[in-house]
Amino acid sequence: MTRGAGRRVCRVTLSDELALSRHAHDRLGNQRVDDAWVEARWRDPGTRVLLVHDSTVGVDEQVRAPRYVAPQEAGDGDRVLLGWESGTTYFAMLLREPPDGVRMAGLREIGVVFDDFDAALVTHAVAMANWHRVHRHCPRCGGRLRSEQAGHIRRCESCERQQFPRTDPAVIMLVIDGDDRCLLAHNARYPRAQGYSTLAGFVEPGESLENAVRREILEEVGIVTGDVTYQGSQPWPLPASLMVGFFAEAASTEISVDGEEISAARWFTRAELLEAAESGEILLPGRISIARRLVETWYGGELPGSW
Repeated sequence: MTRGAGRRVCRVTLSDELALSRHAHDRLGNQRVDDAWVEARWRDPGTRVLLVHDSTVGVDEQVRAPRYVAPQEAGDGDRVLLGWESGTTYFAMLLREPPDGVRMAGLREIGVVFDDFDAALVTHAVAMANWHRVHRHCPRCGGRLRSEQAGHIRRCESCERQQFPRTDPAVIMLVIDGDDRCLLAHNARYPRAQGYSTLAGFVEPGESLENAVRREILEEVGIVTGDVTYQGSQPWPLPASLMVGFFAEAASTEISVDGEEISAARWFTRAELLEAAESGEILLPGRISIARRLVETWYGGELPGSW
């Protein structure tokens, strides 16, 4: 802890990497451009394929691990090279219809139970599936886009312009009042009134991450913030975000919610937060999320309950 403006200021950071962020497989970026190499890997009987439909992936019956299949069992769709690990090449098959006889599950359900390697592959595959699904036509001329470079580029059939996968940076932040209190808010879109979380918002063009943090907090709850401290990042391909986490130190404390996106917000001491979580007065975000990790890092341990 350090002292500033007569109060203790929280300087803790996330102790380890976040779910969905802990493993980095070899994405084989140099091999994507070699069509012959990609085809050879696809014909290899040892290659494994992850089945993807919309934002769901094929899983085993216990929903504990992905269900990988051989290339000849993968069906028809857009093929995406995911990467390589321990002698095995991995692809995703982006299916237009759910596969028969295969259980499918979403990232929120499986992200906390898969091991780090499988979670990384699934996150990559879902992100690519969402990008391919919405980028069907060229933004320049309206022509149809075709998949190239093992699924990591889409090229216009009319003007030949290339389109690359997009990721939208979003800031997510826990507002803290020295070391004494944190602020949590209820988003008007949350289906349950008890749902409370950190604040978040997309970075606008020409804006730094730190300024996005301060702007979003001021817009949503009317609080002016000073120091902004980076805590970690988490890919969130639902549909295409990178969540960049911060602690933001309050320079004012009077709450004024915007009434549109945020319908309620409260300051909590650690004792108040524990009591509210234990009683069910508030429900915290799921354990897979960076929002949950920010709150529990500030609190100093695990908290009960979740959405």
